[in-house]
Amino acid sequence: MPDTAGCGPGEAPRYTAGPFALVPRPVPEPSLPSLPEVDRALSEAAIGIDAAELHGSICGLLSAGGRLAGADWLDALAVEGPRQAPGGVLDRLRTSTLAQLADSEYGFELLLPDEDAALGDRIEALGAWCRGFLGGFGLGTASAARLSDDGREALEDLARIAQAELSFEDDEDDASALEEIIEFVRVAVLLLHSENGADSAQSTLH
Repeated sequence: MPDTAGCGPGEAPRYTAGPFALVPRPVPEPSLPSLPEVDRALSEAAIGIDAAELHGSICGLLSAGGRLAGADWLDALAVEGPRQAPGGVLDRLRTSTLAQLADSEYGFELLLPDEDAALGDRIEALGAWCRGFLGGFGLGTASAARLSDDGREALEDLARIAQAELSFEDDEDDASALEEIIEFVRVAVLLLHSENGADSAQSTLH
């Protein structure tokens, strides 16, 4: 469980739930499309959501037992957009996310700006990702009341991170603290997906 949810410099939450206490972080396979690729595809399709929030929404729906299949899969996320051709950037985001969440080696990553981006941009994207996750989770079939105690705490802490106004300076210590928060979010998502979404990910991976 996280030590703190209102996260400031040096106050990254630390999650210690069950088998996810020390989740390894292998190189994700298959890799996600890059954030600029996804943002460009969203802009070209006139879809009013950014890449981080869309990826969070996908992960949230899948972690709540929802399914994303067929060319109209954006409809399941309540996102207005054109039908997605197989193999396109957005469809690759869907299929690679499904594969990462189903990976027994926990090869899952969040679609966020890389470490070279400005710290403020990374913080803003993390907040958008978490808001997307919560929105997607709410569209799934899982009920927060049916979650384990750890699952409920993970969901509540993701909500707090989504709403928090994180204030970091552009220095190495704060960048490290942000990485710890990102890792906490990753592990919390793996926990929630393990409780609700494993079958969903496998059944829609086509």
